[in-house]
Amino acid sequence: MEFFNQLEDGWTIYLWLVAGAAIIVACIVAIRWAAKNDQFDEDIKYVVFDESDKEKMSKEEFDKAMQVNKEQEELRKEVLARERAKAQNRKAS
Repeated sequence: MEFFNQLEDGWTIYLWLVAGAAIIVACIVAIRWAAKNDQFDEDIKYVVFDESDKEKMSKEEFDKAMQVNKEQEELRKEVLARERAKAQNRKAS
């Protein structure tokens, strides 16, 4: 505690500046990660629907939901295949 008492007045602003810069960098990294991982996909809301929701939706919405589900399932298979390939490469190394 003695160390802080020996510092000149106004040193805390630098601490706040460093903390603010760290927060901004963390936000930029998080947004970049989200953009690379399709986290801003507006159609993701359709993933929760299935065949039993047909009578609750308009034909256009239902068709869109089924198309999105198909695309998401294909993407899921691709990602799982890549993960399996990475795991096999690690085992082979």
